Amino acid sequence: PSAPADQPVATGPAWEGWAEPPRHTGRPVIYLNTLEADALTVPQGTSFNLRLYGQGLSVAQDIGPADAQAAPEAPRYTAQQDGTLTVGGRSFAVTVLPDAPPQVWLASLAGRRADGRLAQGFSAEDDHGIAAGSATITLDLAAVDRRHGLAPDPEPREALQLDLPLPASGQRRRVSATLSADLARHPWANLPVRMTLSVRDGIEQAAETPATALILPGRRFFDPLAAGIAEMRRDLLWSRDNAPRSARLLRAMVWRSDRTLPPEAAQAITGAVQALESGPLSTDARDSLADALWDAALLIEDGGLGDALERMRQAQQRLAEAIRNGASPDEIQKLMDALRQATDDYTRMLAERGEDPSARFDRSEQQGRQITGDQIQQMMDEIQRLMNEGRMAEAQELLDQFNQMMDNLQVREGEGGGDSSPGGRSMDRLRETLRDQQRLADDVLREAQRDPFGEAPGEGEGEAPGQGEDGQPSLADRQRDLRAEIGRQQGLLPGRGTEQGDAASDRLDDAGRAMAEAERALREGDAAGALERQAEAIESLREGMRALSDLSRGEQGQQGEGGTPQQPGQGDTPGPQGSPRAGGGEGFAPFAPGRDPLGRETAGQGGNIATGEPLADTERRAGRARELQDEIRRRSGDSERPRAERDYLGRLLERF
Repeated sequence: PSAPADQPVATGPAWEGWAEPPRHTGRPVIYLNTLEADALTVPQGTSFNLRLYGQGLSVAQDIGPADAQAAPEAPRYTAQQDGTLTVGGRSFAVTVLPDAPPQVWLASLAGRRADGRLAQGFSAEDDHGIAAGSATITLDLAAVDRRHGLAPDPEPREALQLDLPLPASGQRRRVSATLSADLARHPWANLPVRMTLSVRDGIEQAAETPATALILPGRRFFDPLAAGIAEMRRDLLWSRDNAPRSARLLRAMVWRSDRTLPPEAAQAITGAVQALESGPLSTDARDSLADALWDAALLIEDGGLGDALERMRQAQQRLAEAIRNGASPDEIQKLMDALRQATDDYTRMLAERGEDPSARFDRSEQQGRQITGDQIQQMMDEIQRLMNEGRMAEAQELLDQFNQMMDNLQVREGEGGGDSSPGGRSMDRLRETLRDQQRLADDVLREAQRDPFGEAPGEGEGEAPGQGEDGQPSLADRQRDLRAEIGRQQGLLPGRGTEQGDAASDRLDDAGRAMAEAERALREGDAAGALERQAEAIESLREGMRALSDLSRGEQGQQGEGGTPQQPGQGDTPGPQGSPRAGGGEGFAPFAPGRDPLGRETAGQGGNIATGEPLADTERRAGRARELQDEIRRRSGDSERPRAERDYLGRLLERF
């Protein structure tokens, strides 16, 4: 039925309008009909879309051009300047915000990193957000030292282009980030380059930094052979005219048989020499040779450390992805265990190379801090705790910090005041192993000297000296681990082929055999036999350290700083002379042939003590005797020491 004549008929609006800002601004669409005010502010490029439903409606505007393709009943205008839009009896005062161009600038220049990665900080701004950015790196040929393999003209290469990292979502109006890229293999690594950063916004406005000169960060090799191979690789990538020269030098580097050269590295170098001498190289052949030489250099330098670092990074990424995707607790725990194992492998391999597993990373040019292996483990424990409590967001945040910390590892060359030479690092490793072996011998002796009429606190009934307690590694297992450590250290000894170097290696062979026999004795419950073999191992370690010390003095041609070099096995911590421990430990060491319980050599007749040093003047000898007497008196009065040890020290004290 039709409506009564006196009832008004409902009608819709005569027009509708929307102000739609450009998508890149992130601003919402405005419905004009519901605006209470007749003024609005919009970004430049905002589209005003109208729908005209009534008859005789007209539109007047001076804010920007009309879309010629739009239908008459659906006009469209793009706001380019301030003005007025009038439609259906309403006028809107439109203020247009201009779209400012973006800005970009570099933070401090990238520093050298241990893994050769570029880590360049930057900042960028735009009123509506950065749309994209890139870094362009070109060779600074004028700054290259054109000598040796860099003397020929380089083969042309395109500029290196890297995308700048930007937030995947969220605000891009102000961005502070770090461009990180693995450029260690790039032909320009460790060479002068010029870098320019550029960014653009949503309407293709661009900005760039001035070209900045820097040395492109790259991997540094400290092993001489690895460094030489890396240099030949660089020369080959610089110009194939270097192929004959590189072949000659590679052949010269490995002409002498080296029993510690990894077989894979030796095979790669031999194959490279043959290929270089066979004739002109294609681009693909050159690149393949470069890859083989790089892998050989890494194998010699790291002994697998690069693989350990990559496994750790992959474990980090998988765990982070699992947390983000809401994986099950079992899956997350499995990935956390994998990350722990990978991190342990990496820090252990750092230690085997003679590097401090501590990692130094700088948050600024002026301020850095030391992160130790223990702190790394504490950080992982905290991540584990947060995940166990279901606090995944906090765990993710801490994991990101952990990843950033491990990603910022830097070279610690020459830091810490220690000897960074191969001989010095080997001596440090052997000194630590000697300490561990002496501590183990202490524990074996204490087990063997327990009161036969009663058990020591915590001792289990019928427990043999080689068994562990409360889930701790057994004495035999500890001996096994020390034997394995000696094997690893033997492969890292310097001076291969020299008299002193071979002597040091032979002594470590002897130590390893004695440790194996000590382990067997411990597993059979023969504490006395184990102590004998451990004493032999300790003596062999000391002899190996003497040979290594002789090698270092021969290479340097002079004594170390501070006068007479420290004798192998002597303490490096303050304390009375004659400490029985290398490094200043105070435990009771079972005396090896020719040594007393304080670790000193005896002359073999009448028990006279030999210091291994030239006789000093009377005053110095008297002072040393007083120090030794005080030390023996202190130890003999220590009630926590075994009775047999205190009795022996008492008898020794009577002789003074």
